[in-house]
Order: sequence, then structure tokens, then C-alpha cells
Amino acid sequence: MALAAAILFGASTPLAKIMLGQTGPWMLAGLLYLGAGLGLAAVRLSRSLWRRVPVEAPLRRADSGWLAAVVLSGGIAGPLLLMLGLQYSTGAEAALLLNLESVLTLGIAWLVFRENVDIRIGVGAAAIVVGAALLSWSTPSGGPGPGAALIAAACLCWAIDNNLSRRLSAADPLQIAMIKGLVAGSINFGLALLAGDRLPVASSVAASLVIGLFGYGISLVLFMLSLRHLGTARTGAYFSLAPFIGALLAVLFMQEPLSWRLVVAGLLMGIGLYLHLAERHSHAHRHEPAEHEHGHVHDAHHQHAHAPDDPPGEPHVHVHRHDAIAHAHPHFPDIHHRHDHMHG
Repeated sequence: MALAAAILFGASTPLAKIMLGQTGPWMLAGLLYLGAGLGLAAVRLSRSLWRRVPVEAPLRRADSGWLAAVVLSGGIAGPLLLMLGLQYSTGAEAALLLNLESVLTLGIAWLVFRENVDIRIGVGAAAIVVGAALLSWSTPSGGPGPGAALIAAACLCWAIDNNLSRRLSAADPLQIAMIKGLVAGSINFGLALLAGDRLPVASSVAASLVIGLFGYGISLVLFMLSLRHLGTARTGAYFSLAPFIGALLAVLFMQEPLSWRLVVAGLLMGIGLYLHLAERHSHAHRHEPAEHEHGHVHDAHHQHAHAPDDPPGEPHVHVHRHDAIAHAHPHFPDIHHRHDHMHG
């Protein structure tokens, strides 16, 4: 799911670059997220019409603060900064610079939220940083260009979004992505109109909405599911494939040059991605008692009794309790393995 999310988002970057020739950056940011929100709303409506039994936990009132922060950082600020940055960068350079998102996501997860990061992941992150810095240092004056700075700021917004989204990863990802798309898209769209932007021709609007549905909507749903199962840092690492997809498409289909900086940066980022993907993590650990709600089956971590009104079949959703348990097996920092680590 993380790799599929990366492919969809990576392909959207050079496509968004093409759309900037017909649409202003603020208007395009709004249309992309509106495409995500409206498309996912249609999916939710069709699901309800078919009367399918929900297998995901709905958002609760306690989630509203986290959701607002996610919409502000990742839905409003992030895409606007990216669209502005694309005006000063080639599609391939912008795509590879987006690797900074995974590194910043990992850094915040490690330093702020204390998610475990081993040496292999750290070295991989360093390789990605060096590759991104090589692409950033591209102006004749020898300093980072305005496009690189704006794209880096967008990556920081999305890194904050990714870490805050971890708090919501047990809830329905389709509902989260739909709300994020509708709210963020409407705000950016409205602000673009107030700033004097004009709505592009119908074909450009339709293309932007479709790009947004796949590159921002479906991609976000898959990303949220990955957060649930892999944790923030690992999901960000897998997601770092996205810029390679975007850069490859920009070179192959947009006639952008294959410069030496692009090749070297790509090799460095490829090394970092390999180190991330090859990680294995296993040790004895203890699960503290906990109670929460999410879609689940009765695996080793879900051996609990049911109330008479709990939904039948699997997977299903209900509030359930985890008793304390200690065992050892390969795992990632998913919603059931967010424990402290001892380093000796």
C-alpha cells in the first residue's frame, strides 16, 4: 500500500507541472484537493448505497483537533508551497526534491515522537539528504534556488502532516482523506478566487480533478493504511519512491534533460531507499494494556471477548481491549507496537 501510494503521488508531480501552464498555483492546489475530496465522497456514497458493512472505525470528537492540524499543514500549506515551487523548478528536480518529505517525516518521528530508528534507516536518510541537497544547489550564484526552498517548505508541512496523521491512523482513512480534500480544496480554491485567479477551461479543471483524485486522494488513503501497519518513519521511507517515479516520467515524457546532478542524486536516493526497504526488526517486547477502536481480525494481538451487540464476521469494528502480553516476533511500529526500545 505504501509503494502504491508513492507511485500515484510521484506520477502526479510532473502532471501538476504541466497543468501549471494553464492554471495558477493557488487555483491548482485547490483543484487537486477538491478532486480528491469529491472523488472520495462519491466512493463513500456508493459504498453506503450498496449498504456494505463498515470495517473501519469512524472519526470521533476527540480526533477533531488532530484532523484540523492535518488539514492546515498537509492540505492547505503543503500543496500551495509545492505549486509555487514548481514554477521555479523542472518537473524532474522537483520530483526528487520531494524525497525531503520522507527524511523530515523520519526525523520528526524519531526526535519528537520517539519512534525507533536504527542505523540502517539513519544512513539511508543521510543518503537521501545529500541527494536532495545536490539538486537544491542549482543557481548560478551557488545557493539554493527559490523553487528548492519552496518545495523544501512544502515537504516540511507534509512531514508534520504525516506525523500528526499517525494519531488518526486507526480511523477510517477514506473519511479522513475525503474531509481533508474537501476542506483544504475549498479553502485554497476560495482564496485563489479572492486573489484574482481565474478558473481555467473545463478540460483543465477536469484534468486537475482527476490528477487530484489519484495523486492526492487514493494515494492518501493508501498512505494512511500504511501508517497503521508500518508506523510513520517506515511509511515515509517506502513513500520516498514517489520522487523517482515523478523524475522518470518527467525525463521520459516531458523531454526534460537528464543532467549529471539528476543521475548522481538519483543514485544516492536509490541507495537510501534500498537501505530503508531492506530493514528487519525483531526483539522481545511487551504490550501494555490498552483499549481502542479500529478494523481488525482475531490475530495474535486480538484475542478478546465480544459483547452480544458486537458486529459478526471478520474484519469488523468495535471498541476492544488489549491485555498485557510479552512476546518476540518481527514487527514494525504499527498501532500495536509503539513501545520504547532499550539500546545497549
